Amino acid sequence: MEVDDYWYRWVYRGGEFSGREPVVMGILNVTPDSFSDGGKFFNIDDALRRVERMIEEGAQIIDVGGESTRPGAEPVPVEEEIRRVVPVIREIKKRFSVVCSVDTYKASVARMALDEGCEIVNDISGFGFDREMPGVVAEYSAGVVLMHIKGTPRDMQRDPHYEDVVSEVYRYLEERVSKALDAGIPLERIAVDPGIGFGKRLEDNLALLKNLSVFRSLGTTVLVGASRKSFIGLLTGANVQDRVPGSLAALGYAVIGGVGVVRVHDVKESVQFLKVMTSIRG
Repeated sequence: MEVDDYWYRWVYRGGEFSGREPVVMGILNVTPDSFSDGGKFFNIDDALRRVERMIEEGAQIIDVGGESTRPGAEPVPVEEEIRRVVPVIREIKKRFSVVCSVDTYKASVARMALDEGCEIVNDISGFGFDREMPGVVAEYSAGVVLMHIKGTPRDMQRDPHYEDVVSEVYRYLEERVSKALDAGIPLERIAVDPGIGFGKRLEDNLALLKNLSVFRSLGTTVLVGASRKSFIGLLTGANVQDRVPGSLAALGYAVIGGVGVVRVHDVKESVQFLKVMTSIRG
């Protein structure tokens, strides 16, 4: 792969990211039950302290989620999700100069987050769970992440199966990109995410990470979120809090694959890793 093949450009509401070093998206779960940090940042003051720290460590995007999407998770009512995420986003935009993403598949939640100044919508369903979502993203000229998921968070890990996971995920994302374009969302505003851990077996996750460069041919930015995922535990036996080394190994393949955005829990470690990895690559 030539160096120029690593170049990406992702336009969001009011700006853009571009270059050869991936942008770091820091995860902020304002939930009581997320798999890695559930309950830690449920209080708004704790959430804002976490945001400040992630920005200091080098996060360029803060991804705010109010509903756990861990395997087996139950859906959260719209009103409760709004209650969790909107006040936090409001305070983030008041206090910090950072791009904000809302991690939701509900159009009404996305709209309220965008009204508070949010620039990106991160939809784990790839526009599959709420038919109003494409219109909301287009209306606000927001950036969007379209992710692959097999099933729903509640049932996605109940014996998932693929004949060829890379080609099947590619075709799924190709269809979702086409849906976004039909809704009036330009290609440069779209990022695709192969959905590591979302309805995938161990071997599926490894195959996707090994073949990330394939997804660049969709013409969009590619985003990967492998941070602390269960496949690392399956390979190493490490519990959730001890999966930083495994997460960084996956990050290395993200760089090799030309990924433009990485979604992580451990910002400081990821930023340092990316700086060295991209410098060695050239």
